[in-house]
Amino acid sequence: MTSDTAHAFSWRSIILPAYLPTLLFSLGEGALIPVIPVVATDRGASLALAGLIAAMLLVGGLVGDLPAGWLVARIGERAAMIAASAVAALGSLLAVLVPTNPALAVGMFLLGLASAVFGLARHAFLTSYVPARIRARALSTLAGVFRGGWAIGPFTAAAIIAWTGSAAAVFWVLVASCAAVVAVLLVLPDPERVFGAALRARTTVAGDGTPTDEAGDRAAADAAGGIRHAIVTYRGVLARIGTGIGLLAALRASRMVIVPLWAVSIGMRPDAAALVIGIAAAIDFTLFSVSGHVMDRHGRMWGAIPGLVGLSAGHLVLAATHDVPGAVAWFTGVAILLGIANGLSSGVVLTLGADLAPAANPAPFLGAFRTLADAGGAAAPLAISAITSALSLMAASAAMGVLGLVGAAMLWRWIPRYVPRAPRHPSPDPGEPDEAWTPTADL
Repeated sequence: MTSDTAHAFSWRSIILPAYLPTLLFSLGEGALIPVIPVVATDRGASLALAGLIAAMLLVGGLVGDLPAGWLVARIGERAAMIAASAVAALGSLLAVLVPTNPALAVGMFLLGLASAVFGLARHAFLTSYVPARIRARALSTLAGVFRGGWAIGPFTAAAIIAWTGSAAAVFWVLVASCAAVVAVLLVLPDPERVFGAALRARTTVAGDGTPTDEAGDRAAADAAGGIRHAIVTYRGVLARIGTGIGLLAALRASRMVIVPLWAVSIGMRPDAAALVIGIAAAIDFTLFSVSGHVMDRHGRMWGAIPGLVGLSAGHLVLAATHDVPGAVAWFTGVAILLGIANGLSSGVVLTLGADLAPAANPAPFLGAFRTLADAGGAAAPLAISAITSALSLMAASAAMGVLGLVGAAMLWRWIPRYVPRAPRHPSPDPGEPDEAWTPTADL
């Protein structure tokens, strides 16, 4: 990045194009997610079928990650977000206007596809245009905005249901959110044009800021390549760090499943359990800024490792305290510990993906990287269900805790010791790293 493009960047310049559409989209999605099982059971589905319909959102996201990388690379971030918003609104309209469970399942699958495209477009935009010295803070803030929307959404859904008396009416919240996203994107200037100079500069210079034929050739190869090119070129990175990130995503998803199940299994009152879970979620949300500052100042490892170790410790403590006196107190403490651990790792998946991605054309690589993370998140509930059925919920919690420690060991070994800091020798941009980091060389 040149000095001009580095100094031209400001937080204010990305708040509207990057964060406002994200907040609107996640608010609509957060409102809808809690009512999917309710609507399914109202339409005659069993609990098992309702769970399967709700899981179509995860399936759609997993299926959509790789095509999302191709789409964003072909049509750009803004066009991809507009298309994703249209598909999400279509899925919501299908689910509410055709009152059958098959239509609901298809609608949720479409919403999952749209979420994959939307999330990758924001990820690719910030990867391309935010200077490396504040990348973790920018991406942790993006993660915090997503979580904020998901936190506000359920309250919006509750208000709509209280007003209309119908859970299905919440689908219109997502339609309105998607319409607002499209309006914002059409009114605001295209961020790819506004920040285009930064991308052009980054794809034609080497790590020391000097134009080189080698840097240009690599940029051209990455830009010309697609999903297959990214997977083949960065297969070592994906296999090592991608697997560790998949285990982190699995622990995060496990937390969302095991904590409410644990409250039921120890006989905790629903209102008390909801209060504890809500407090833990609030703590989780408030720590996204801390996570970003820590990763930018001390390195990505200090966001990933404490988060994974904390999540693993929480699962292991739960497994050992189910039948002890004071199980409710143990549950409360562990729920808060899990919230802290998850908050401390806020944005680490996005940040590592941005660090690893080729500068010229990050979207295909990010699609592959996010697929691994989403695969871990989708597999965790299935693993918990299987282990609980075969053994017990305690065994499932212990197994997830052990897997988390394995993931922490992998990331400790493979995450580059990389901290954006001032270079040892004078350069045109003192805010950039000492030297370029090439994933395939270090890993």
